[in-house]
Amino acid sequence: MRNIFLGIVISFVIVFGLRYCENRKDNREQLEANTALIQKELKNVGKLIVTEGSYAQVLTYKNNKEVFFGLVPSEKKAIIIVNAKANIAYDLSKITTIVDEATKTVTITNIPEPELSINPNIEYYNIQQQTFNQFNAGDYNKIKKDVEKSLRKKIEASELRTNAENRLISELQKIYILTNSMGWTLKYNNEPVTEEKDLQKLKL
Repeated sequence: MRNIFLGIVISFVIVFGLRYCENRKDNREQLEANTALIQKELKNVGKLIVTEGSYAQVLTYKNNKEVFFGLVPSEKKAIIIVNAKANIAYDLSKITTIVDEATKTVTITNIPEPELSINPNIEYYNIQQQTFNQFNAGDYNKIKKDVEKSLRKKIEASELRTNAENRLISELQKIYILTNSMGWTLKYNNEPVTEEKDLQKLKL
């Protein structure tokens, strides 16, 4: 009788041990699969998010120069029409994350700065210049730099940057939805993201 009871106990221990090992293996395989999927999606989202805008400006350029000890004034001027395309992009291939399997946490540690690109098309009209004060390559380079500086200032204060940030947040929401659906936690700057609207509060 004792041997029968001992045999039953041993059988129970063996069966329980096998079930326990199988469950651990299944859980581990599921965790590894989820981790691989999350890492794959993080790579897939690593693309440029671009917001583009068009800008137009009309400027008047004047330059006065005195020659012969100030006895002869010499002026050059032109009307400048600028049509420019500008875009703001986030290169999400440069985003850095930490995937922690033990705590089922994805932490975004760094989001790259937005990249502003300006491509102005500058046309000159009604060019007037005198013998001792003519347009040269230096003038055109200076005008282009001044135009880009003016445009950059306007764009930084415009809705273009805000629109780019909104598109960035929409991409981050995809990461949140994925991690949340798998029971994982998304963090940014060590702050947990518990719902989609939390992403709107991020300081980008």
